[in-house]
Amino acid sequence: MDNMYENALIFIVDRRATKHEIKNAFEKLYKVKVVKINTLITPQGKKKAFIKLSPEHSALDLATEVGII
Repeated sequence: MDNMYENALIFIVDRRATKHEIKNAFEKLYKVKVVKINTLITPQGKKKAFIKLSPEHSALDLATEVGII
């Protein structure tokens, strides 16, 4: 079973952004390969993007590199 949360990062994105736009922007900005994107609208009206990276890229390493953790 494929777990969406393995090797994934979660970001708040513009509500008007499509999955395709989010994927292209993320790949260009961070130089990684995105496998899948799931989105949801929070009760507060914000859009969350769950961004799953390809196995050759580590979400933990990227989060550390950009200063998220």
